[in-house]
Amino acid sequence: MSLKVIIILVFILVVFSSLIFDLGLFSKKNQNSLTLKQSIYRSLCWFMLGLLSVGAVYLLHPYLHNLKSNSDLQTYIANYGISFTIVSDFNQSLQNFRIASTTAYFTGYILEYALSVDNLFVMLLIFQTFKISAKNEKRILLWGVVGAMVLRFIFVYLGSSAINQFHWILYAFGILLIYSGFKLMFQNSEDEFDPNSHFIIRLGNKIFSVEKSPTNPDSFFTKQNSKLQVTPLFLVLLVVEFTDVVFAVDSVPAVFGITTDPYLVFFSNIFAILGLRSLFFLLGHGLDKFYALKYGLSIILVYIGGKMLLEKYALQFGFTHIHNLIVIIGILAVSIFYSLKFPVSNQSGNSDK
Repeated sequence: MSLKVIIILVFILVVFSSLIFDLGLFSKKNQNSLTLKQSIYRSLCWFMLGLLSVGAVYLLHPYLHNLKSNSDLQTYIANYGISFTIVSDFNQSLQNFRIASTTAYFTGYILEYALSVDNLFVMLLIFQTFKISAKNEKRILLWGVVGAMVLRFIFVYLGSSAINQFHWILYAFGILLIYSGFKLMFQNSEDEFDPNSHFIIRLGNKIFSVEKSPTNPDSFFTKQNSKLQVTPLFLVLLVVEFTDVVFAVDSVPAVFGITTDPYLVFFSNIFAILGLRSLFFLLGHGLDKFYALKYGLSIILVYIGGKMLLEKYALQFGFTHIHNLIVIIGILAVSIFYSLKFPVSNQSGNSDK
């Protein structure tokens, strides 16, 4: 068994084990929600796991691409758009590769983590709007996280394949990100989740036979006169999964704006998704007061989209992945500082959860 296969199997094991722990699949306590203290501790643990994954990328990433010579490194630069200095000493060139790819990965991870927070803002609003119980929140979160991972894999695979065949796809991604950034900046999220008029709810009512008053409202399906029907809870699950699709359309191209290496794109997405349940309850305890984060994320999407369109000019001016990282962290820091410095009293927290 090759080292590359072992690395991928270990990655799958870590992700699977993390999901079991975070979602409490085998927990005897059957805890439906987390306290503020638990949410903080667990969110910090998951963020630390993400930072550990940065170290794993530094150590193991060369083995995923079987890099054994400077020629391999030159091929990597041509294929994946991560620039670094290649010198006569292969070991030094490999060290430059490790630093560049790790920086790109960390940038993608921070970006995806921030975008996942925005995704959770919307999910929290969905649960509040449809008055979902804590027990059902846990179940929908489970399927939402699993669905998000599957969607990320599909989007990364399709996006990477498309970029390899048609490089101009990157420009299409850039335009999409600029559009998404301005849309995020000016949209009013509260208007999008009206229980009666949401697009997915109306479509679900047309496609499925919906039992409006099921005997078991906590079930996704029910039987009436031997006929299988879906419940309103199933329609809410569809809304959450549709939201995952929308955010995948934004988040995956955003990381492709950092690097087109499919391993770095996929790993940064997955490690940012891990621990979403803990972060969800942290939002419910008042982290949603960081209202300016939405505007910071919109600026980041526009910035990355613009950089994708003007990539060659950025390279001419010596713009590296280090600069990318500084810009993204800087925008996020300013957004958080602004929210703390100028709090909005009517921000609708959910501290009673």
